[in-house]
Order: sequence, then structure tokens, then C-alpha cells
Amino acid sequence: MVQEKQREQRQGEQRQGARGGRGATHVRVAVIGSGFGGLGAAVRLRREGITDFVVLERADAVGGTWRDNSYPGCACDVPSHLYSFSFAPNPDWPRAFSGQEHIRAYLEHVTDLFGLRPHLRLGHEVLRMTWNTERLWWDVETTGGDFTADLVVSATGPLSDPKIPDIPGLGTFPGKVFHSARWDHGYDLRGKRVAVVGTGASAIQIVPAIQSEVARLTLFQRTPPWVLPRVDRPVTGAERWLHRQLPVTARARRAVLWGIRELQVQAFTRHPDELGLVERLALRNMTRAVKDPALRARLTPDYRIGCKRILLSNAYYPALVQPHVDVVASGLAQVRGPVAVGADGSEAEVDAIVFGTGFHVTDMPIADRVVGADGRTLAETWKDGMQALRGATAGGFPNWMTIIGPNTGLGNSSMILMIESQLNYLADYVRQLAVLGGRAALDARPDAVAAWNGAVQERMRRTVWSTGGCTSWYLDANGRNTTVWPGTTSEFRRATRRVDLGEYDVLRPPGAVPAAPSAQSRPQENTDKKVEAGA
Repeated sequence: MVQEKQREQRQGEQRQGARGGRGATHVRVAVIGSGFGGLGAAVRLRREGITDFVVLERADAVGGTWRDNSYPGCACDVPSHLYSFSFAPNPDWPRAFSGQEHIRAYLEHVTDLFGLRPHLRLGHEVLRMTWNTERLWWDVETTGGDFTADLVVSATGPLSDPKIPDIPGLGTFPGKVFHSARWDHGYDLRGKRVAVVGTGASAIQIVPAIQSEVARLTLFQRTPPWVLPRVDRPVTGAERWLHRQLPVTARARRAVLWGIRELQVQAFTRHPDELGLVERLALRNMTRAVKDPALRARLTPDYRIGCKRILLSNAYYPALVQPHVDVVASGLAQVRGPVAVGADGSEAEVDAIVFGTGFHVTDMPIADRVVGADGRTLAETWKDGMQALRGATAGGFPNWMTIIGPNTGLGNSSMILMIESQLNYLADYVRQLAVLGGRAALDARPDAVAAWNGAVQERMRRTVWSTGGCTSWYLDANGRNTTVWPGTTSEFRRATRRVDLGEYDVLRPPGAVPAAPSAQSRPQENTDKKVEAGA
């Protein structure tokens, strides 16, 4: 009877929400984004028996960063059998490291396999999310209509909004300008003089892919990357047949790939001084391809390997030694008409400028659009640096959860492993809300958020990202690493397997009497009581 009354109350609130002045549609969960994080959240919600949800996507198709990044040579630097969902194995990966088109096709396949298309709302860019203290729900404004949601799962990802530096004179450049994540496929680079700005993961794939077509290529390199060989090969037909016939073989392959990286991470997080052997391998890789000592000097990093993201390529160094390719050992400082000028004063007349300068990672644009219980945006709350409880929830933003949140990134393994851990946390979060009964919300306690992040930052002090002598995109404006997880994926999985209600305040509507949970649905005691990161 109690459950029936709760259901009637909820249905009445949904109808009232749907009849609101703006015609808002009420859903139990609103998921923002349709990349790996958003689609994974949608699958997990369905597996938890929740079907009253929508996936709000600003673009016209799913895929996230693998939809947006379609530049020449775009591919993943994590092995395919590890860079995929454990609950949706793909026995037919064509290569050990798959290209963008195959990963995007995989995400389309996942969408169909789990029946997610009815939940998709394409062309719905979120403009603003505001917490409604009276109703205990989120008012979500989008370009395709308004929604109210009991829970918001933000899966916009850190690699969704390109960053182009403020270069003096760029606005008056007469040629073509675009970012790697917004590649202009209608512009023909053949025979053009092209400047590529940046030497990150995108740039080292773009340079080899376009160098044979362009008349001249000038690479503006602010900091040389560490580059290791890419051990890539086609996956044979026999291997694919075996994985289809005996799925356990694919699981074993994934387990081996995971285990190797779990062992490797110890050097990054605990023993950075042991990375010397890896550095020697990287230098040997460079020496084989680059014979010119002057060019080799420009390409040799002066920081510990792993401090910045390690890049994988067999074609990058061979492309740089071509006679029509120039490496400028400084960043792009200004543009004077058609001339790109480096910080070292070198000049190059170019027809096009391609920026491979990364994304807004430590200043997520979505944070400007989230308004919490006290009327402040998430960006204002995070003005001194991003921080979230177990990488998922922020104090003052009840029933709002982020996938790939602060300090959940990885420097050496598959982000899908971290995403699936966060999906475990999401699943228990919705279970806890159901157990509480009636309308309720969970708000991360400030002391719990501070304790978790204090422990994360304490562990960060000994990692290569702190001691390696570089400045990377992992660091925010204050020099604090709010991006990478300073431990193994198994440690993070243990830390996020359950929601500890002791780390949250339970909110009720004004004047509401809490409903007693049924005996069958009382929460299990969370044995993971420690706040220490990775406990």
C-alpha cells in the first residue's frame, strides 16, 4: 500500500511537471551526452530496471569524442579489446588498435544492442540545469525542449569542447583555421602550406597522415612528447573466429591487457624513478628514425617520461624527417597576415592553421550551466579547482553525478575501466534513493568531499605527474592535478563499488515525512567506510 501511494504521488508530480508553464517533461533520470559515459550510464540504468530516462545529446548522432574527432589518422592508443565495455565485447575488432570509424561504429552497435534509441534526444543541447529545492528535482533547459529530472548524470566528458589558444592576429589570418576536433573535410589540404600547432595525441596522428599531401608542413612544438612504438597489427580472421566461438578467449585477452597496465601504473604512481628503462626505449625509437642530431635535440624531452601523456606512433618521427617538414621548437606566438610566427621568432607563410591544442579539461564548460542549491554555478564552486566525492558528486548539487569527473582520468590504461566503476557507483546511488522511499535527494557532505580530495592530492604528490618536471593538461590554473587518478583501476573500483550514506546528507521536500524503507529493501551496510582514496 505504501509503495502504491508513493507511485501515485510520483505520477502526479510527473503530470504536474509535464503541465508546467514551459511544458517540461518529467523523467526519473536525465543523462547528458552519448559517448562511452552516457551510453554506458543508459545501459546500466536499464539493467537496474529504470526505463524512465532520456539521453540528451547536442549533436545529431551518438559517439561523443569518437564522433567529433574524425581527423585524418584518428585512432585509439589503447588496445581495442580493452577499450570497450566488458558487458558488450566485440569479437570483430579489425586491428589491435582500432581507428575512429570502428570505435564510432561500435558505439552505434551498443546503442542498438541495448535498445537505447527510444531514449535518445538528439539535437538537445543543455543550456542550463537548475536545482529545484521545493520539488527536489532538476529543471533542465535544452535547445529541444525542457525537462525535469529527479537525477542528472552528466557524461559530457573532458574531451568534448576544443581549446584554441588566444593567438594575437589569428582573427585576421586570410587562410583556413580549424581545430582537430572540428576537422573541415570540405577543405582540401593537397598542395597547401600547413601549420600544425601542438604535439599531443591528435597532432602526432595528423602529421603523418597529411604530410605526403601538403606542399609544406610546419609543426609548432612548445614541448616535445615522449613517443613509443605503436605495436599495432591486424587481428586475424582466425582470432576473430575464435573470439566469436569461445568468448572466454576474448575475456582472457582483455584480462591480460588489463593486468599488464595494472602492473605498469605502479611506476607512474609510486616509483617514478624506475621509468629510466622506458625512457631509453623511447630514445632508441627516436634515434632509429631521426639521424639529424640537431632535429633530434629539438625532439628530445627534458622531463620524466609519463609526466605528460606518452604517445604511440611508428609514423611520427619518419614524417618529421621529410624535407618539406619543419619543426619549430616553440609554440605559435602570433599571426601576421599569412605568416605564422613562433615564440622563437621563426616565421612560416601558410595557407592553413590546424590546432591540435586539446580541450577544456580542468574547466569543463558544462560547469557554467549547472546551478546548485545555493544559486551558484558549479563553475563558481570549482573556481579554485575541480573536486568531487569519489569523482562523482559535488557538495551543494544534490542528485547530480558526473561520469569521468575530477581525478578519474588515466595516464596509462583504458578509461572504459574507470567509466564502468563509476557506473557501479551510479547503480548503487539509484538503489539507495529507492531504499530511502518517497521523494529524496542525496547531497555530498562538504567534509566528505574535502577528505576524499585531500587523500587524492596527498597520493598525487609522489606520482610522476607531480615529480616529473613538466607542465601538462592534467594540471589546472593553480598547478593542481584535478584530472588523473593516482592509483590502479582496481583500487578505484573498490572505492566506488557502493555509496556510503554517511558521506551524504539526505534531503526531503519541505514538510515531508520520510517513508520507512521496507524490510526487503533496507540498504546493505557499506563495508567500504574509509575515505582514503583507493581504500
